[in-house]
Amino acid sequence: MTIYIINPNSSTHVTNGIDRAVDPMRAASPVPIEARTLAEGPPGIETQAHVDGVVGPLLAHAAALEDAASAFVIACYSDPGLAALREQSAKPVIGIAEASILTALTMGQRFGIISILSKSIPRHMRYVGAMGVMDRLAADMPLELGVAELADETRTFERLKTVGARLRQEAMADVLILGCAGMTAFRTALEDHLDLPVIEPCQAASAMAIGRVALSTAHKETP
Repeated sequence: MTIYIINPNSSTHVTNGIDRAVDPMRAASPVPIEARTLAEGPPGIETQAHVDGVVGPLLAHAAALEDAASAFVIACYSDPGLAALREQSAKPVIGIAEASILTALTMGQRFGIISILSKSIPRHMRYVGAMGVMDRLAADMPLELGVAELADETRTFERLKTVGARLRQEAMADVLILGCAGMTAFRTALEDHLDLPVIEPCQAASAMAIGRVALSTAHKETP
């Protein structure tokens, strides 16, 4: 049995970053953790059309893994197909956006989201509103870098430092969320630079998936 982390875009660079980010968590997991790439996805999920377009292939990909799965993690900050996959699968299904926001609520009073692009923010606002936690959101600010551009680590980190400082100083955020699975490499350095908790969503979702697997085991063993 395996926790499958599915990257819904076709970028193996992003998938490799996810794999590295969750690697320290493997020691705490009762089952293997495997990061996978959705080959049918776009290079980056940057629009609502991208989000909607990957749902079908994502469901098919997960269906083929159902029997071997302990849990699924959808590794895109728009959580594409989250409700549909929960309906389809008998296993726990965790979205990285939902998991990161729920984690942030336990780590600070006001969370800030660092988005890739301005056009990502309306999607995030709909999601935060649907979760009923808009009053805990400090702000959502963009890097104005697309998914492919995040591979330029020097430029990306400079933008992260600038936007993160604005969220801390102007919006009074006391915990930050990296709002894209393509930002995995920067969590520790940004947290050290800002002296503020920074949540990497794939790690948050993986921790939740590990917890769900452990909880399921405990339920089965309880007399």
